[in-house]
Formats: sequence, structure tokens, C-alpha cells
Amino acid sequence: MATEHEELSRTRNKKREISMKQNENSIKLFKAAKELIPGGVNSPVRAFRNVDGEPFFVRRAKGCRIEDVDGNSMIDYVGTWGPAILGHAPECVIEAVNKAAREGVSFGIPNPYEVDMARLIVDWVPSVEKVRMVNSGTEATMSSVRLARGFTGRDKVIKFEGCYHGHVDSLLVAAGSGALTHGKPDSAGIPSAFAAETIILPYNNIEKVRAVFEAMGDQIAAVIVESYPANAGLIFPREGYLQGLRDVTSEYGAVFIFDEVMTGFRVAKGGVQELEGITPDLTAMGKVIGGGLPVGAFGGRAEIMDYLAPDGPVYQAGTLSGNPLAMAAGLAQLNEMERLDGYGKLEQLGARLEDGVRAMLKRKGLDYQFNRVGSMFCLFFTGQEIVDLDSVMTADSAAFRKFFTSMLDQGIYIAPSPYETGFISVAHGNREIDITLEAMDKALSVI
Repeated sequence: MATEHEELSRTRNKKREISMKQNENSIKLFKAAKELIPGGVNSPVRAFRNVDGEPFFVRRAKGCRIEDVDGNSMIDYVGTWGPAILGHAPECVIEAVNKAAREGVSFGIPNPYEVDMARLIVDWVPSVEKVRMVNSGTEATMSSVRLARGFTGRDKVIKFEGCYHGHVDSLLVAAGSGALTHGKPDSAGIPSAFAAETIILPYNNIEKVRAVFEAMGDQIAAVIVESYPANAGLIFPREGYLQGLRDVTSEYGAVFIFDEVMTGFRVAKGGVQELEGITPDLTAMGKVIGGGLPVGAFGGRAEIMDYLAPDGPVYQAGTLSGNPLAMAAGLAQLNEMERLDGYGKLEQLGARLEDGVRAMLKRKGLDYQFNRVGSMFCLFFTGQEIVDLDSVMTADSAAFRKFFTSMLDQGIYIAPSPYETGFISVAHGNREIDITLEAMDKALSVI
């Protein structure tokens, strides 16, 4: 007699087989979008070009599932690229947004939600003494770099290959994320003089960082790093690497910036700096703290943050910064995560997925690399240890395309790029993880 799981799986696969033949609405929408929007999308990776496909259009999302305009339902591991840590449309967030919206959707003047959010961030993130809200992760990193330059009176910034810090002119050099997927790690339209102020080094090589500081330490305003690079898959620092960056920046008086837009409030309440015991000078944040609405923030040592206008000479402003809807949504989500012990649940689900994947790879005799921290994960189609961008680029892109297509056909949506990280939400459960592992088993068999 078939088990409940087997019966559910058969029913799901049968429905999926029927529904995936019906994608006419997405096809029509993408055709119209290409006439109106560059490439048909508002962010390059959404175009599905790295998987030789075309995007589907989502009609609704709830919990750990999304449904497209043709009625196809999928278990989602993209989670709007990270913010949906409770899953899609959690009731607490919907209620908070509705309540806030009834009082007004934007004021352009301070509101109480901003103070509550600032207090929560300062309480949760070890290094942050003061914080300013912005509207995106890109704005957070851009403002952090400007502040670091203003504070130090220096111009040059060190960043690392494969670390993506948004589409800031001076930082969109040797970037990851959509820049890799799109095949253009650098962008047209950026003056060479801007890029000349950015020093690019390989991630995980502290010796090269020290050598640059020894040569021009008095010119370097900041080192900015994705603490766990999550826009070129998911890369972990070697033991002592982050502390080495902390030490060398302190020695030369440069500002140490942690980009925790992806990892902040996702891997732990206090982000990577809590896990690693590292105290940066500034931290860029976003995603989870907006509950799905546009948001960003940057904060750090009060001495540095006080250089911002109106108190200091570094100008930064934003009409919608601290928007009441985004603040209300983010507060509701973060408070619910604490109430549910959400990080404990995410670790349990992540470990279940990791154990299943590793056992599967061993059984199949595949030496692919699987990296995970909490609810973030990435499967690299290479046998080489993943330590930097060069090792990431050894992955078999053709194998990934076959894997992606098979997973989508089975009702599992992962990012349409081998250079992105997967996200588990609190709305996922053991059953969804097991269904995903079953689909991965089949997908790995067709590569």
C-alpha cells in the first residue's frame, strides 16, 4: 500500500505534468513585457537566459509556494531573493501593513515605526550603535562607502571578486549575482575614473590584502566585503580571514564594512558578525528587515554615523526612507521570527536538506560541492573546493541548466542561475524538504 507521502507525490507529479503544458499566459506576458521593458524584466537574472529559458509570471504566493499565471504551483526556494524568511504573505506582516496603511502610506517626515526599527537593529546587531534607513541594499552599500570616504578623507576602496554590493558605480567591478549570470561582470556607463578608485582582490586571500595596505594604506578609505559571499553561490571564509580583515583595517585606520544585505537577520539575529564574533565598523543591511517591501539600512559606530548630515558633512537623503509600511512589515516579521524561535526551525530544516543532499551525492558517486549555513544553501556542480570566484567558475553550467529544468518540471523553483543562493523559509516543513530531495534525486539522474 502506498504511503501518504508517495500518494501525495504521485498526485503532485500528475497535476504538474498537466499544468506545465499550460503556460500560454506567461508566454503572452513576456512577449508584451519585452516591448515595454528592457529585456522584458526589471532585474536581469529574472530573464532566465542562463538556463536557456523564459520566465514565468507569478500570480500569487503563500507560505512556501508560488503560483504562476497559468495555475502552476511550485515550492519556492528563491523567497523573493531572501526577504521571505517567514514564507510568502505571512498573516502577521499582512495585518501590520494593513494597519499602517490605514494611517497613511508615506509621510516624508519622521514616524514612530522608524524609531522602533532602529531600536531593534541596534539591539540585535552587535556592532551597530546608530542606524539610518534607506530603500535598497544598493543604497545601503553606496551610502556606507560614501560615509567611509567622508570619515577618513581617503578615496580608495577594496572589494573582492565575486562579491556583489548592488549596482553602485564604483562597486560594480568583478561583481557577482546578476552581473555574472548576465555575462557582464562589469557594466557599460561607468567612468573608468570611478573604477580606478576600487581595488579588486580575490576573496579568502588575506596576504594580498596586507600587501596592498603596505603599499598604499594611507589612501584606502574602506574594505567592503560580503561576509559570506552569497551572490556567487555561497562561499565561506577560511578560518581567520574575516579577523584578518578586521585587524588590517584597524591597523591602517580604514573603515571595515560588512555587507550583510543577504545574511543579516537571515543566518542569525545578528547576522554573520554574531556567528563569527567579528565587529565591523559599518554594516549594510536589507531584505529581511522589510518583510518583503523595499528597504535597506546601514549602521555602525556612532563616531562614524555622526558624520552623516544633518550632524556631519556627508550628505545622504531619501524621500521614502523609513517608509511606515516597510517599517511595519519588517518589525512584524522580525518579532514573529523571535516569537517562533524561527532561527532554530530554519537550522533544523537546513540540516535536513543538507543531510539528504550529501547522502544523495555520495550514493550517486558525485563530487559536487554543497554549502549551507542555516537557511541559505547552494549546490555547485564542480568537484573543486569552493573558496573564491575562480573556484565557483569551474562549475558545469550545462549540468546546472539540466538540473534547473528538471526541478522546475517537478514543481520546485530554484534560482535560474548557478550563481545564486537558495533560501528556506519557516513556512517550509519536513514534507516540502523531502519532496525537494526526491526531485533532486531525479534531477541529478538526468545530468
